[in-house]
Amino acid sequence: MKPIQLPANAKSLFLSGIPEPATAAFTVRQLQEQTHSTAILLDNDLGELEFWARELQFYLRLAGMENQFQIGILPGIPDGEIEKERFFDIYCDRLGALTKLLEYRQPKDCHKRLIILTTPTALFQACPTPDFLQNREIRIRKGDHLPFGQFTIKLAEELGYYSEVLCETPGEFAVRGGLVDVYPLNANAPHRIDFFGDEVDQIRVFDPTNQRTLEEVDEIIIGAAPEGKDQEASSDVIGYLPPEILWIVREPSRLTAEHSAWFNHPDNFENPHRDFRDIFQRDKGNLDGWVALGDVDNDPNFFRKTKNRQEFTADSASTFLVNIHTTERELDEFETLHEHRRKFLKELQDWQRQKIYVVLVCRTERDRKKVQSLLDEQKDLKSFKPGFEVGDIHEGFRLQHKEFRSTFPKFADKAPNGIAFIGTDDILGRRKARLGGFARRLLPQQKQVDQLLDFSELADGDHIVHLQHGIGIYRGISRIELGPRDEEVITLEFADETFLHVPLRESHLLTRYVGLAKQSPKLGKPGSGLWEKTRAKAEKAALDYAAELLHLQAEREVEEGHPYGQDHPWQQEFEQAFTFRETPDQLKAIQAVQEDMQRERPMDRLICGDVGFGKTEVAIRAAFRAVMGGKQVALLAPTTVLAQQHFKTLKERMADYPIIIQQASRFVSSGKLKTSLKALSQGRIDILVGTHRILSKDIKFKDLGLLVIDEEQRFGVKQKERLKQLRAAVDILTLSATPIPRTLYMAIAGARDLSTIETAPKNRLPIQTTVNSYSPEIIQQAIQVETSRGGQVFYLHNKVRSIESVARRLREMFPRLKIAVGHGQMSERDLEKVMTNFVDGMYAILVCTTIIESGLDIPNCNTLIIEGADRFGLAQLYQLRGRVGRFKRQAYAYLLLHRDTTLRDEARKRLTSIRQFNQLGAGFKIAMRDLELRGAGNLLGTEQSGHIAGIGFDLYCQLLRQSIASLKGEKTATRIRAGLKLDFVNFGKNTEAKIPSSQTDFQALKESNLEGTRVDPIQAILPETYISEPQLRITFYRRLATTSDLDTLKEIADELIDRFKKYPTEVRALLLTTKIRCMAEARGIMRVETQGNRLLLHLSKGSADEYIRSGKRFPRLTSKQALSRLKEIVQYLKKIKP
Repeated sequence: MKPIQLPANAKSLFLSGIPEPATAAFTVRQLQEQTHSTAILLDNDLGELEFWARELQFYLRLAGMENQFQIGILPGIPDGEIEKERFFDIYCDRLGALTKLLEYRQPKDCHKRLIILTTPTALFQACPTPDFLQNREIRIRKGDHLPFGQFTIKLAEELGYYSEVLCETPGEFAVRGGLVDVYPLNANAPHRIDFFGDEVDQIRVFDPTNQRTLEEVDEIIIGAAPEGKDQEASSDVIGYLPPEILWIVREPSRLTAEHSAWFNHPDNFENPHRDFRDIFQRDKGNLDGWVALGDVDNDPNFFRKTKNRQEFTADSASTFLVNIHTTERELDEFETLHEHRRKFLKELQDWQRQKIYVVLVCRTERDRKKVQSLLDEQKDLKSFKPGFEVGDIHEGFRLQHKEFRSTFPKFADKAPNGIAFIGTDDILGRRKARLGGFARRLLPQQKQVDQLLDFSELADGDHIVHLQHGIGIYRGISRIELGPRDEEVITLEFADETFLHVPLRESHLLTRYVGLAKQSPKLGKPGSGLWEKTRAKAEKAALDYAAELLHLQAEREVEEGHPYGQDHPWQQEFEQAFTFRETPDQLKAIQAVQEDMQRERPMDRLICGDVGFGKTEVAIRAAFRAVMGGKQVALLAPTTVLAQQHFKTLKERMADYPIIIQQASRFVSSGKLKTSLKALSQGRIDILVGTHRILSKDIKFKDLGLLVIDEEQRFGVKQKERLKQLRAAVDILTLSATPIPRTLYMAIAGARDLSTIETAPKNRLPIQTTVNSYSPEIIQQAIQVETSRGGQVFYLHNKVRSIESVARRLREMFPRLKIAVGHGQMSERDLEKVMTNFVDGMYAILVCTTIIESGLDIPNCNTLIIEGADRFGLAQLYQLRGRVGRFKRQAYAYLLLHRDTTLRDEARKRLTSIRQFNQLGAGFKIAMRDLELRGAGNLLGTEQSGHIAGIGFDLYCQLLRQSIASLKGEKTATRIRAGLKLDFVNFGKNTEAKIPSSQTDFQALKESNLEGTRVDPIQAILPETYISEPQLRITFYRRLATTSDLDTLKEIADELIDRFKKYPTEVRALLLTTKIRCMAEARGIMRVETQGNRLLLHLSKGSADEYIRSGKRFPRLTSKQALSRLKEIVQYLKKIKP
């Protein structure tokens, strides 16, 4: 094969002496100096591209150029067979990049310059022809005339988009009145197109999770869905390339070696595929520019004829940071770490004296304050005045070059001899993985605790509990005729083939039934009175059990704990050093723990949140607070590997403070452990991390104040008895993603304090889960795709005796990849070394047992393969799957079954559930589904389980919560749902007021007196013309029926306008009646009733006067229109103090 070289007349430049951390900054310099409208950046794999793109955004912002460019990534298609979901993901990314390139073939129409990052292989892979793509795309601008009906037909029939109730993922669209929601395959977020007739009135980008508007845009391009492999094989990216391009090639020697097929051609025959010579031939006017960025100029073949070569003197910051990053700190090493940091800061000060301007890059404003305070503490650093910028770079660099200062004009006067960018993570001693994390498309993120019943999850035959009629069987949603009108209803079947049709507006009366395992519940008989008796017994039992629970809780209340006073001044500083933005739920949990620790009684709180949602940070802050309060902390983990992970995390987070942390596990030698235990008993160790070993009687704390338990469900009876002894004396904080049913139940019921972290971190993507029979082809394809983007793979084989043979098979399959083996029977030293090296990225694949189940946090590992998945429990599968997808990158889980295995019914249900609940935050749903599959069982003893069987777990929990709240004297428990009986409002469709056929003389006289004060009735409904889909109407009916405060009601009203346009009179009436109900409940009013123009406000029982009066008579309504009367009632209720 003969190497391909750039033509001698090509405009090319080779820049050497550029370390990896400086690549993005030098890219910005080249973009400044060159005027090409399009730049294509070439690197080795997807992971490197994402990393380059993220840092490029930062340096463009520093140069004041962020608004001059748009950035896209063109990924390659992995070799071999690829599953549909993954192919679809890659297709969307490629389509987005190709659409951008098509626009820039006529660059005068484009306001920004374009940057595309890709690999050489991706350039030459098959894609649709440009003409084919352009003919099947739709370009829409604000103000365009576009026939509405034809547009929706074209989306479905020509572009291959799917019509859905909600538009949430690429390739979907939803139509509601004059609104069309569409998620273009080539876009990063769904768009809402607002039509006024056939004219495009507005185009808005919206969030697929809450369906709310994010921003307004002027234009949208909708790309077509793939049609099949025939059209895919008809072209490559060369046909899309604009007339002039700036090519920037990173480390050309490495790139040409890894992608040699495109940089070499045969000597004696024509190349069977296209290569870079075809790119040269396309450049007829020699308009392209070529730039190589490399650490060393080793004269690669591709740039052999390049004459213009420049060498720079740049140093990676890692050269100066040998002693800053520390993974081990002995009892007396705290000052040593500070000394290393001080020396590094002095080095930076010396650079400043050499007139090299130092810019400290902080991930957050909090980091900036932290570093500034460190500088202020050092008297000999007073003259050091660095610049500060908020951003995220993996590693900094120093450049000693006078001309480079012009790249960043804001620093030009301050950097006469060069410039240095240093990440504050390096100064603070944090070690972080090298990850890309380039912004991806928005995908829906569901909350893990949804109190509303999701009817999309129900199937015909599922058991449902009706609050008033008992247990029935769900038979679907249908439309029935009710006299002169028809209405959509939820049909339930009860005993003796009795059917009940529940209007959608009353769907809040329904809950899912979860009872005892392998027992079908007894169906209710409406009208028989049996349900009322069953429910009354359950209510009494719940009240008795609530009293018992409160008695236990009262015993805990009288126990004297250690109330922590006001936070130490370092607490806020420590919390501000957290490098991620806390989610709202995470902040609530942190606040709740703080309040618990300041009370007299010992804390006993369960933090329940999905894997990777930030539970550990809540515990870390609590531990810091305890240590600052003079107490010791124990962190208990179920496995040695997880204990090691927590140990390292705590060391890094608390590196700046005089806190001594040690661990007690089999990773620690007996001699070292003995020394640590002595120091522990003397109070010289602040935090001890370990497995169940720390519960041993020989481990004595001088003053234990807080015990953190991670994954409590993993501990046995013996350990739990020991924990029970500790509970009365110290603060307990329990962390879990899939709590065992008893723990879940006790927390929900209110006997234990519960905090749920429901919201996912920003840009987190759901894990794509595949269940399949074992197949070498699937394994090969999955590993190839993950490693091609620079990622790592967990391969779980849970048999130690055959694990080495599995590893050998994988080494034969992937001879170029480094593969490690890890299992619980290895020696402590060997296992620790393997796990540490895997975390550091030295291995591409870890073949392991379930030692990875709990808590391992490796952001770069985003593919999990499990052999024999049918042998694991549901919660265990969920925990295992949670080992991947802990960063912004798409993660994949492959649950493989042994061939010829006959699945038991329960195993099949488990696998179906884990595949079904693949959204972010499904931990609570998994726990509830586990409870459903195994049954509530003897969860609370025989007597209580009988009541669960009678009314269902969900309703029983509701009754118990109410009973506990009532016994506690909480206002919300005694709040009674207000009834509305408004004679001018119809809550059903086309309902007409009926006057009884036979009346007494008094009733007739009363009616005749009221007749002149009545107004024409109004409907309070969600019309089908406004929200056409029954599922959506049910959702909003349930939300309105269960809301109890006006702020939530306003959010719902705003959401209706945003998602469905301005609401009609019927919806306005429904919102007003809901507002009246909420206001009445807050004021202790049982029922709001109207009789003509009279307003009757019934007070709750026990009041001195049954009604609220105006003087000696009922208040009078004066409005002549129904809607105005509703507003008048609202105004009257405002005058009454809650």
